[in-house]
Amino acid sequence: MTEGAGVGVRARPLPPAWITAVALLAVAGNLRTVITSVPPLIDAISRDLGLSHAAAGALTTLPVLCMGVFAPIASAIAHRLGAVAAVLAAVACVVVGTGSRWFGDDVATLYLGTFVAGIGIAVAGSLLPRLVKTFFPPERVGLVTGLYMFAMMGGAALASAVSAPLADRLGSWQASLATWGLLALVGLVVWAPFTLRANPHHMPGGEGRGRLPWRHSTAWLVAVYLALQSWCFYSAVTWLPPTYVELGWDRSAAGYLGAVFSGAQVISGLLGPVLSDRATDLRRLLLVSAGLGIIGCLAIFTAPEAAPWLWAMVLGRYALTPEASGRLTGMAFLFSYSVASVGPFAMGLVRDVTGGLSPVWIVLAAIGVLQGLVVVRMRPDLRRVT
Repeated sequence: MTEGAGVGVRARPLPPAWITAVALLAVAGNLRTVITSVPPLIDAISRDLGLSHAAAGALTTLPVLCMGVFAPIASAIAHRLGAVAAVLAAVACVVVGTGSRWFGDDVATLYLGTFVAGIGIAVAGSLLPRLVKTFFPPERVGLVTGLYMFAMMGGAALASAVSAPLADRLGSWQASLATWGLLALVGLVVWAPFTLRANPHHMPGGEGRGRLPWRHSTAWLVAVYLALQSWCFYSAVTWLPPTYVELGWDRSAAGYLGAVFSGAQVISGLLGPVLSDRATDLRRLLLVSAGLGIIGCLAIFTAPEAAPWLWAMVLGRYALTPEASGRLTGMAFLFSYSVASVGPFAMGLVRDVTGGLSPVWIVLAAIGVLQGLVVVRMRPDLRRVT
């Protein structure tokens, strides 16, 4: 009898490891497409719907806000439905929310669909890393986690690269955005049989239970760092392609630039945990990360056309989002993502006020400096969060 199972419910044998891995990767590939498919098309969306840049930035804000609000309660959902079934329901939300963008001519439907998809990626993104540790032996966890990050960021890069060409081919940005619902449908179809084989009532560990450490100074320090880092990350995701469209680039080429940014995070996602496990003082790595972000932002501000592909790669290499750590409390998710969700909207507001996207990058560089100052205070001897 497993935790959360009802009387008389027996745990079912797990499918072979390769089937489990395929199911996990099929879902992971959909955890960022709802976000990265928008930036290459954001100018067309703003023009057709009469939206300000701030309002258009909210299409990225909503999923990030959902990751802040719903990720911490994913465990409660999993205890009620079972973790595997909760992921199935989450992927269904992504399918419905993304597919509804076909009716994006209606502003309310566009934002509501984005919100529903955001709930899905929040719940699935919170539970999948835990399921990796549950369904695979310790010696395989690192490999599967790396594949999970590769699938997630690979899906993000694909959406950024293909969204604009898809819009040209299909004749509308609505059809392009809705097409990513088909990829989510594939994830749903692959995950559904796995749900029947895996124990539907299993909830890994006890993560998410207990009170959040609101009074713990170290937890607040980590949460503030992640909030600043994620603000820069999701703002860059949203406004990097539009910056180059504003400079006269074809929107497809700008989308490819966004794909380089997302693709570079695969390297960060794979190397980050390895380097952090070997580091005696994480501040060295985090300061390098913040420094790369500042350099990339300043380069785009001062010389955007000098080496745009290099600037995108530098930004991508520094960007490590909270879920890459796998060691964070619900408080860190709630605070950091909730604050970071304001970033794309606020940077769009900067664009509306100044009349151009160039100032966005100097603002992000300044936030990177604040991030570095917080890192300096993150000493190894700080009281740990237990």
